[in-house]
Amino acid sequence: MAEIKDKIRSFIVEDFLFGDDQGLEDTTSFLDEGIIDSTGMLELISFLEEQFSIEIADDEMVPENLDSISNVLSFLNRKLGSD
Repeated sequence: MAEIKDKIRSFIVEDFLFGDDQGLEDTTSFLDEGIIDSTGMLELISFLEEQFSIEIADDEMVPENLDSISNVLSFLNRKLGSD
């Protein structure tokens, strides 16, 4: 999971934080901190689907799954474990 975490973190830092990861913790809320907006969330979903060969259903597009690095890791663990 460390490699997956690094991929997610790198994507967030490069695409949304312009290379500055200062203050970005694994539990930092993307939405509450203004890191990602609704369009950015679609970009994140597209990234995850492409990188990990998964399909994210509409009912899975919730903050509990996608609103922090920790949430994304937990979601991917469940998703990849069940596929």
